[in-house]
Amino acid sequence: MSPLDISLADLIARLEEELPEADELARISAARLRAQTLSDLGDQLIDHYVSKAKRTGASWTEIGDAIGVSKQAAQQRHAPGPFERYTDLNRHSIVLAQEAARTYKHDFIGTEHLLLGLLGEPRGLAYEVLVAKAGTERRIRDAIEEVMAPEGSKAPRGHIAFRPESKEAIEQARRASADLGHDWVGTEHALLGLMHAEESSAARILRTLGFTPDELRETIKAEIAERSAARDEQ
Repeated sequence: MSPLDISLADLIARLEEELPEADELARISAARLRAQTLSDLGDQLIDHYVSKAKRTGASWTEIGDAIGVSKQAAQQRHAPGPFERYTDLNRHSIVLAQEAARTYKHDFIGTEHLLLGLLGEPRGLAYEVLVAKAGTERRIRDAIEEVMAPEGSKAPRGHIAFRPESKEAIEQARRASADLGHDWVGTEHALLGLMHAEESSAARILRTLGFTPDELRETIKAEIAERSAARDEQ
């Protein structure tokens, strides 16, 4: 039994269940995509505990020893980055955005991919707000498809870079969190970040769906307050 209670047989069975008509070459492509997603999640898992170790006073030398790399390598790979205060759900949405880019064989991560990532995490507040406004998840996905670049000819390998507008949206998400007085960056802040990256594809999609920056901010504030009150009553 693996530490995650996931075996190779489980992964094979799920892939074949989801792609019953695919030939073996198509399954190779799907398997590579999922392997990269697992790798991305693994990196985020390490980042999570590196961040906790640093807060308790661990040195980069100690962290490097724990990972099995040099101090310099540990710092380069796991130094605090733009996703340091991201919640687990929001980190997962970033992984899903990366997966979406690979699925479309794009060598970039655009705001449209980030929006798809938020849609892929139904436990997040962003998903609830999106679907409540749009009516259905399908309507949002259709709107994204309309602006999505054509599928590439070859799946990218390794790291996929964020487009400038995606970097702007990520920075705007951190600002939205700070403006609301929060010490976390959740999917709701990521959604606000996309809305505030005004020239981005995602912002145009959100405006098409009827969102405005002020209304979105107030909706999210109200939802967070409601959730907080519900927790206090428990």
